[in-house]
Amino acid sequence: MPANLDTDLLRAFAAVADTLSFTRAGEQLFRTQAAVSQQVRRLEDAVGKRVFERDTKGVRLTRDGEVLLAYARRMLTLNDEVMALMRRTTTVASVRIGTPDDYATMLLPEVLARFNASYPDVMVEVVCDNSPDLVAEIERGRYDLALVTQRADNHGGELVRREPVAWVAPPRDPALSRPVEDFDPLPLALFPKGCVVRDLAVDALDRIGRDWRVAFTSKSVVAVHGAILGGLGVTAMEDCTVPSSLRRLDAADGFPALPDIHIALHRAPGALAKPTRLLADAIHDLVGETAR
Repeated sequence: MPANLDTDLLRAFAAVADTLSFTRAGEQLFRTQAAVSQQVRRLEDAVGKRVFERDTKGVRLTRDGEVLLAYARRMLTLNDEVMALMRRTTTVASVRIGTPDDYATMLLPEVLARFNASYPDVMVEVVCDNSPDLVAEIERGRYDLALVTQRADNHGGELVRREPVAWVAPPRDPALSRPVEDFDPLPLALFPKGCVVRDLAVDALDRIGRDWRVAFTSKSVVAVHGAILGGLGVTAMEDCTVPSSLRRLDAADGFPALPDIHIALHRAPGALAKPTRLLADAIHDLVGETAR
């Protein structure tokens, strides 16, 4: 059976080779000079070669010692890498954030890209749902953070920014005898019930006595954009989520002004882990008023 080299002996040998002194090597290893000398002798016995020449001028490596030193450094490096790998924590830092689909699509990509560049070992999970449901769930601790839409008179959470709300229609189609916004009742493409902007839109239409019907509904902002582009109806959405391909409507088109909404950040109750705090800071920095 092949003999094994003790890494403690190799570490003592490398320390003496680096310092050219048994005394300084002992200080480096927190051992006495005599203990280091004994370890080197045991190593020489194990390999059957002298690794140092000792005389009144000091200590120097023998030719065999020079060969052994190159292998010793590689063996110690590999040993230290394996031990560090095996001893590291198996818990992966993670952050769970809830947000409506439109924010996940239009606001979070830059935040997540920059956050991942700075903290690549943190796993981020994004769950999409309606804002009121997200607020209720974060209070139960289901999420670490929730980036949500709120009415301006709702002061819960942390205000990230105020956002205008726009009426949106498909591009004008010369082939149509009249645009979709002139249909009666007005066809709407909306997010599901519970969406704050949906409630603002239908309340505004009801106040001016405009008849409407739901022509399309989806939790997906991409699907709503597609429905509008396809001419299924009009919608209301936060200004930051309106693609340039769609047409905005205003009072000149017979549509009432809509109030601004608040984009707010809620945090789970209790003390938050550092990764959660860092992601919250990134959201304020990259989505907040100053980021426009």
